[in-house]
Amino acid sequence: MLEFARRFDRVRGLYSAARAFASPRAPCAGSLPFYSIKRHYLTVSIPNMNVSPRPYLTAALAGIGGEIKNHPEDFEVEEIPLYEPEGDGHHAYLWVEKCGVTGQQLISDLARHFDVPKRDIGAAGIKDKHALTRQWVSIPFFEVPTDDPAELIGEVSPRIKVLDAKLHRNKLRTGHLQGNRFRVVVRDLALPGEEALARAQAILAVLGAQGLPNYYGAQRFGIEGQTLALGVALLRGEKEAKNRVRRNRFMKRLAVSAVQSELFNRVLIARLEKGILSTALDGDVAQKTDTNGVFAIPADELAECQGRLERGEIVLTGPMPGPKMIAPERAAQEFEEGVFAASGFDLSLFEQQARLASGTRRPLLVDTGDLTVELETRDDQEVLVLGFSLPSGSYATVLLREIMKSDA
Repeated sequence: MLEFARRFDRVRGLYSAARAFASPRAPCAGSLPFYSIKRHYLTVSIPNMNVSPRPYLTAALAGIGGEIKNHPEDFEVEEIPLYEPEGDGHHAYLWVEKCGVTGQQLISDLARHFDVPKRDIGAAGIKDKHALTRQWVSIPFFEVPTDDPAELIGEVSPRIKVLDAKLHRNKLRTGHLQGNRFRVVVRDLALPGEEALARAQAILAVLGAQGLPNYYGAQRFGIEGQTLALGVALLRGEKEAKNRVRRNRFMKRLAVSAVQSELFNRVLIARLEKGILSTALDGDVAQKTDTNGVFAIPADELAECQGRLERGEIVLTGPMPGPKMIAPERAAQEFEEGVFAASGFDLSLFEQQARLASGTRRPLLVDTGDLTVELETRDDQEVLVLGFSLPSGSYATVLLREIMKSDA
């Protein structure tokens, strides 16, 4: 199976299908929002399941405005691997740098350059096209005509280079990464550089102390929420939606996951607005930061767990609904169920899609690593250069919008 390469084809298919699938139209006064499928004339009613606006944690602090990704080199992403290559084995791990290249093109170019099948190439994650990225990619070493991995180092194409090569025993798989390190240039600042620097430093101080709300970014839900609309229709068993993804399991999984992501965001938003994002509730599901083990907080250990939370030993989690999700208890259960009830969405629908959306927990706040900000001059204009790290699955754009006070 062309596992990794097919993922990109499926993402592209999802974009096309979802765009054709859902076109938002303004509802009549007092009516529910709805979406109509342009090509097949099916209307899907989605009460209260639009993409929710995400409030800022640092709403009291003014942002810096500006723009990102004016050039791919303005957005650097470096993968933080889950493990390092051991130096021995049947797979060559290539430390690859690409600039302005899609993940699909990267796999295709590597396959052609080293004359290996696409299906045999492994990668831990997909990196943005509009960025300068560095990541590990694995190829089967026994399929290349050399005994020295160092001979694999060099230029693959004008925008793809292999910077290092080491051997390892297994193929690199999706998810085999700890996180990503970012270095982002913000141009066209809304105010003088020194003032922008001071604002950014104040915001970063809050995020460094409290953590970053672990929202799913707007891109998770598709243009104007189209991926979310597709997921809702699939969960409700809409025949037309099922037909459109019948042969594309990845598209189906992505759309259903968008519904989980929206419900997670809603719980996070509700806790932020009530001022309890960092306050443990009786029955909250917490995650240990050293082992990632999860447990429901007992009532008689609430004060103790609050102390552990403040020391960074545990983090509070939010729901990614599904039949295998560890549910909260007592006060925390009542809180989350209240958010679900307000959404008007029937959570039992996830039972029918257990294979695609089994359910899990996700941290409500994440550590941003060593936050840095510098004022520089590039191309005769003042810019801010931000440095930070995020765990796998967290969005750089969520942090950037806190600083810029715009949807980056």
